[in-house]
Formats: sequence, structure tokens, C-alpha cells
Amino acid sequence: MTPLRSLLGCVLTIALLCTPYANASNFNKPHSHTGKVEPFQPGDPKIKLDSKAMSILKAGKPYQTQVQSGSAGGRGLVVQDVDAPTSIVWERILDYDNYSNMVPKTIESKNYKIVPHKPTKANNFLEKEIYTRMKVGFPMLKLEFFVRHFLYIQHHKSLTWTLDYTKESDFDDSCGYWFILPHPNDPEEKTRLYYSVQVGMFDWVPKFVVDFMSSKALTDATAWVKKYSEIEWAKEVAKGGSRRTNNNAGGGQKENKSVFSNILPFGNNKKREEEERLAAEAAAKLALEEEEEAKRRRRLVVVRAGWKRYVLVAVVLSLAVYNVGMFVANNEKSQ
Repeated sequence: MTPLRSLLGCVLTIALLCTPYANASNFNKPHSHTGKVEPFQPGDPKIKLDSKAMSILKAGKPYQTQVQSGSAGGRGLVVQDVDAPTSIVWERILDYDNYSNMVPKTIESKNYKIVPHKPTKANNFLEKEIYTRMKVGFPMLKLEFFVRHFLYIQHHKSLTWTLDYTKESDFDDSCGYWFILPHPNDPEEKTRLYYSVQVGMFDWVPKFVVDFMSSKALTDATAWVKKYSEIEWAKEVAKGGSRRTNNNAGGGQKENKSVFSNILPFGNNKKREEEERLAAEAAAKLALEEEEEAKRRRRLVVVRAGWKRYVLVAVVLSLAVYNVGMFVANNEKSQ
């Protein structure tokens, strides 16, 4: 390689390193739209599990299939059996403030608003809305997004979510779904869970991130829930604890209400008020952090732009000196 080509390679490398990082997320600005993908509806996905599926689940592995979702067509869905009661599984899923310690690629997660609801037929038996700020990390890239969760444990045994479109996220769109049932063969100590998600990414997001979010994230999600639910259940068993389900009049399984006293919004006013207070404080803190982060980014862009100019000037001067040197050397040879 000639000295000139080496120098040009250095110039290109420096220019790339000096390019400011683009990040679209903003807590104080609305998203560019109010939803492109069709949200999931709560309730039983009505998936038939054949002998092959049952064999996979019995081996402790996730079973992947497709679920029809209105006009959205087929979506990937994962079924996973967990050796822990449903109450423990729900506690892990709803522990959003602790996701960075459990969920792959998640580096930050914090609730910023919680809205309790009285479940009625008019609101499809919605119990609670949970708004969560999340950040996932990949090599050279971090993506921040804001999620609005809809909790339907008692009536639909489900949790669904979309983006919070009042905030600007680094995802173009996203929606998802959990459906949690006591295991048919051991309803007191095992769980069968169903999970699906759909994510739309902006064009500037690298392909490896898109591939991860659209495929591997499906099985990763059920894997971490299984892992940490079973760890928690093992701790309770070791301490001599137990969580049971009660049979209702119809002969089916019904969760003991006390099991969900720390999850459901009604029946525990003190906890609900404390939860709302903490969420309000988190939202105020998050807004302040976002404002400081926006200022920091602006300063960083200015600094990088300044350094970029200095580097480019230095490169131009270096090229000029190099060309003069080449010119002098050629003249000496010709004489």
C-alpha cells in the first residue's frame, strides 16, 4: 500500500470516529406516530400443542409457532413451561425496575407512571397501566424506548403492551403479549407461559440489531423468565414456603387472591399510594435526566464538530506537506 493510500485510510477512519452519534429518544417529545403495528388483544391465544410440541416442552425447551392476530397476520409465538407457580412468574415479569439484572441486552429499566383501574366490562377488565422507560445495549449502539403495559391478570391472565406514543422512542413501533396459565399437569407448582412480540425498527438501526429483536429476542424472553422464576421458587421451597391454588365451584383452577396482593391495584391502598408516589418521583427524575442528557448531547456534538474541523485542517496540511515533499523529491531526481 502506498503512503498516500495509507493516509487516505486514516482520514476516512478519523472522519467516521468524529461523526456524532444519532439518538432519537426523548422523554419530553411525542413519538412520530400513534401506532403502526396492530396491538395484541388479551386472552387465550388458542394454540394447539401436538405431540411434538409437548415433547419439546417436556424437555424444558421453548416451543416456537405462529399465532394469528387480526389484520397483522401471523406472528411468532413462544410457549415455555416453567417449574414455578404462576404468582412467582408474574412477579418476575412485572419486576421492571430489576430488568437490567435479569433480561439480556437490557441495561436500564424504570417505571415512570402507574395508573390503577377498576376492572369492568367497559374497560375489558383492565387492572393497571404501567409505563416503563427501557434501554437496550448492543456493540456501539444503545436504544431507548418507552413502553405502556396493560395488565389483565384476573380475567384474561394476560399482559399486553405498546409504545408510549407520548414519548419519542428509538424503536419505530413495538407491541407484545404475555399469557400465563397454571400448568395443566401440575397447576400448583408449575406454569405454562405464552409470549409474542412485534418490533418495527428505523432504517438507521443496524441489521444485526433488527435480526436480534425480531427472532432471538423471542426465545431469550421466555428463557430469562424461566430461569429467574425457578431460582425464586427454589429459594421459597428451601425456606419451607408454598403457594397454592384454590379450586373454584366450577372445578377449574383459580389463583388465591392473596397471591396477587402485591400486584393488583385494589385491596391494598397503602401499597398502591406508595407505588404511585414512587412512580411520580421516578417520572420527575427521568424528565430531569432526559433534559440533562439532551444538553450533554448538544455539547458533545459541538465539541465533536470542533475537533472534526481541527482534524480535517490537520489532514489537509499534512497532505499539502506530503505533496510538497513529493514534488521536491521528483525535481531532485529529474536534475
